[in-house]
Amino acid sequence: MESNDASTLAGAVLGRFAAAIERATGPFILGISALQGSGKSTLGAGLIQAARARGWGAVTLSLDDAYLSHDERQALARKIHPLLATRGVPGTHDLALLVSTLDALAKASPERPVPVPRFDKGNDDRYPEALWPTEAEVPRLVILEGWCLGLEPQDDAALEAPVNALERNEDADGTWRRWVNTQLQAYLPLWRTLDALVVLEAPSWDVVARWRDEAEQPLRARGEPRAMDPATLTRFLQHYERLSRHALVTLPARADLRIRLDPHRTPTRPL
Repeated sequence: MESNDASTLAGAVLGRFAAAIERATGPFILGISALQGSGKSTLGAGLIQAARARGWGAVTLSLDDAYLSHDERQALARKIHPLLATRGVPGTHDLALLVSTLDALAKASPERPVPVPRFDKGNDDRYPEALWPTEAEVPRLVILEGWCLGLEPQDDAALEAPVNALERNEDADGTWRRWVNTQLQAYLPLWRTLDALVVLEAPSWDVVARWRDEAEQPLRARGEPRAMDPATLTRFLQHYERLSRHALVTLPARADLRIRLDPHRTPTRPL
């Protein structure tokens, strides 16, 4: 999505909720749910700019910034299943941190500034809290974004058959996927704090995988140490394929605003 298009989309999305944001007695929590590479961070940044242009305080909080620490996920991998060493799936986030941050933002003041968590993906761990940005006033708008935002657990029967080689070869008995699905239940109270949910709807899982590969290509070209080759990326994405496919089927019906994207990340119709 081009920057001008992203700015136009952000303005249109904010316009949809402007009246409700104006009426809100506390921070209006706007959820953005979108699979990897769909443009949720770009939309979030555009919404922050559009809100500030209206004179509104605004802050973004991402599920990605509230991962459990590296050591905590390694402990889960040892105790529950080795696949939990990889961040991203439900159960690898610090829900208490997310909830406490949202609660604190509603009471922010110069005397009680609120640290907003940030995660260093290059080091696979949180930045030290001293490096987190702080908010010293109650924001009018809080954007909470994530790839599985708003998602409900799957039925038990849907967990029986593996959906890819990772599940078939590394989770043959279903321990990992059942544990992750159970953890998703604990996210539902957080979803209920949303005042509205925007879903950026990708055309298909195959397109999402292609978008994610496109994001990786410049890293490979520069020889970045953390760049993933195609085989490594394919395995990485298989951690998220099950719930991503579940999201594509179920989340649009739960959205307050559904934005269908074409294979170029362009909305298929004006808002």
